[in-house]
Amino acid sequence: MTINYTYIIIAFAISLVFSLIGTPFIVRLCNTRGLLDQPNARKVHKRAIPRLGGTLFMPSLCIGVLITLIIMYLSGSLQIVVGLSNFIMITGAILIYIIGIFDDLKGMKATHKFIIQTIAALLFPLCNLMIYNMHGIFGIYEIPIYVGYPLTVFFILLIVNAMNLIDGIDGLASGLACLILGAFAYFYYNVEAYLFSLISISLTGAALAFFFFNVYGKVGRLKTFMGDSGSLFLGYVIAYLAIKYPMVYTTKVFCHHEEAILASFTLVFLPCIDVIRVALQRKLNHKGMFEPDKTHIHHLIMDIGIGMYTTLGVILCLFCCICIINWALYTADTPLLYISLIDVVIYGLFISCVRFLKK
Repeated sequence: MTINYTYIIIAFAISLVFSLIGTPFIVRLCNTRGLLDQPNARKVHKRAIPRLGGTLFMPSLCIGVLITLIIMYLSGSLQIVVGLSNFIMITGAILIYIIGIFDDLKGMKATHKFIIQTIAALLFPLCNLMIYNMHGIFGIYEIPIYVGYPLTVFFILLIVNAMNLIDGIDGLASGLACLILGAFAYFYYNVEAYLFSLISISLTGAALAFFFFNVYGKVGRLKTFMGDSGSLFLGYVIAYLAIKYPMVYTTKVFCHHEEAILASFTLVFLPCIDVIRVALQRKLNHKGMFEPDKTHIHHLIMDIGIGMYTTLGVILCLFCCICIINWALYTADTPLLYISLIDVVIYGLFISCVRFLKK
């Protein structure tokens, strides 16, 4: 069965409109209750900003998907199988969403958040959603279960925290999320995994609506930050989609395992490699892994005198360039080991150039 692109557009539009309508109410609530993100030495903004914009991501996603499924059912097009892994994702996503809201409202220690994130990540292997084979990424192929289980949990935590920590300037986390989720919507559609395509495109609509208010909203009126409730939820869904995609079996030739795992690797590479670099740098400087600083990629670029929105454009362009380079290398039959190493070299050269310009 092949569903019409119309349903994908409907899911996107419903989620987008719901988030566009709901965000002004969230901003008004934050201003009334004093739920504002206060400026400090580590943050870029200079005035208090409402911080609950990301709370609409989960309801927008649910409403976009559910209404679309109802329309598909009424039109006789619904033949989607909902498996155990879908319910596991929902359970974990709700848990991540709740701790994100609690952190935005009351505050939570980084170690406590990490423990709950680990519990949510442990749900993946329980439903057999696990990394078994890397197909040559960094030279790794088949993985035994006792390695695959912790490796899967590690990757989930890595992606979740990468999306959370890269949310340091206007539009960066939501802009990257739109590109990543939009790509997954396309990939899943092409392998006839339509439920996951609907999930991806619905969350794209919510993230795009937030991007509009975050980047173009006026301070004191409609500008808002996504908060941990938004960034953690985005990271969890992206982690699920990235790990699930190479496991999708289809009669179509499109979804070769090698190609699928390269797609997932490419889409999450930039935020993940940046958080790995920052963590290693903190370790080398004898600082705590959860100790906040200003060493992420967007901080480094802004330190050389580039404005915030230009920095946003530079990072999004870097992301797109890595995607294009990986696609070109793959079509030229380049082994995945070399592609992954080339990505690390590109990122390393970029960071080195930024630091050289600062000096």
